[in-house]
Amino acid sequence: ELEESYKQVKLSEESIATAEENVRLNTDYYKAGTVTLSDLLDAQSLLQQSRDQYTGDYTAYLIKRTEYLQAQGVNLFFSIYLLINKNKTRSDDELRQYLYIAIRAAVDAGKSIMDIYNDPESDFGIERKADNSPLTKADKAAHRLITNALSVTPFPVLSEEGKEIPFKERSKWETLWIVDPLDGTKEFIKKNGEFTVNRLVEKGVPVLGVIYVPVRKELYFASSSVGAYKFTGIDSSSQPSMDEMKQRAIHLPMALAHQGVVVVASRSHQTEETTAFIDNLRKQGKPVTLISSGSSLKICLVAEGSADIYPRFADDGGDTAAGHAIAKSAGCDIYHIDGKTPLRYNKEDLHNPWFIVNEGDVYFKLLSAV
Repeated sequence: ELEESYKQVKLSEESIATAEENVRLNTDYYKAGTVTLSDLLDAQSLLQQSRDQYTGDYTAYLIKRTEYLQAQGVNLFFSIYLLINKNKTRSDDELRQYLYIAIRAAVDAGKSIMDIYNDPESDFGIERKADNSPLTKADKAAHRLITNALSVTPFPVLSEEGKEIPFKERSKWETLWIVDPLDGTKEFIKKNGEFTVNRLVEKGVPVLGVIYVPVRKELYFASSSVGAYKFTGIDSSSQPSMDEMKQRAIHLPMALAHQGVVVVASRSHQTEETTAFIDNLRKQGKPVTLISSGSSLKICLVAEGSADIYPRFADDGGDTAAGHAIAKSAGCDIYHIDGKTPLRYNKEDLHNPWFIVNEGDVYFKLLSAV
């Protein structure tokens, strides 16, 4: 079935080439007066039909490829986002298909990582990267699996383990996948359950995100066309359709009432600046509740409404795109600390600057506390 699906994709590509040549010829003939305008419009219509057919055939192939990998026991463990060229438009249906593929892969990845996480004999194979951050065998295995899986798409891959790719090269990539094999490696090593499997972004702006918390079986997913949702109780043994998930999931943000200001901060990267920010809020007479959390969960807590603001006054590896997409779809955003410049991705320096995650004008109401 996979081979037949691939053959259909190639046939569709050939049909587009034939239709493009037909449009070119009819354009010349029309200018020469040998065909009518109706003939030219018919040729252009056939070209559009060929392109639409290719989109459907290619999406079907991606889904069959994912199903094939799963049938072969390949569990994808990853966080991904797709950067789409601003000059190329993707239909809502196409974004929806990409979102579903990412969800299925992320949930299956959860099983893969939980097998390692719960193995009493596993030492995680911990190493240190150049910046002294931890790297486990799960990261490396996931990197290999993901790059192999994404090789069926026409897009290059920028991975957490491949950041050495020069900006001069990747700046030319109009469309690419960005892969972070494990978000919350420190949380994973500590075995506190606060690590996630994550991430689609358009010209540096996130439009699709998937975050899965395998220990809790919680799934956050969003796209600019679908909206933002939280789905609880999902694992690799049960993968409902997109429509079923939307029906059973909670639409974000949730209506959660709380007094004062709820601040969520990093469990592994608490800094003096963050402490000072929280202390200054308290000095203003505002009731402040602090929630500590790891990985992308901090962004999700703001997106869902459990927290009002997440200040990040520390270096960041740039793995916020999935959470950013979910936050945007839930009515929030991630800004530089000026409170108005959104974060961008695939920059020359892949690290994020200090940033603030908040809803609407919350940051400006608290600006005097910075």
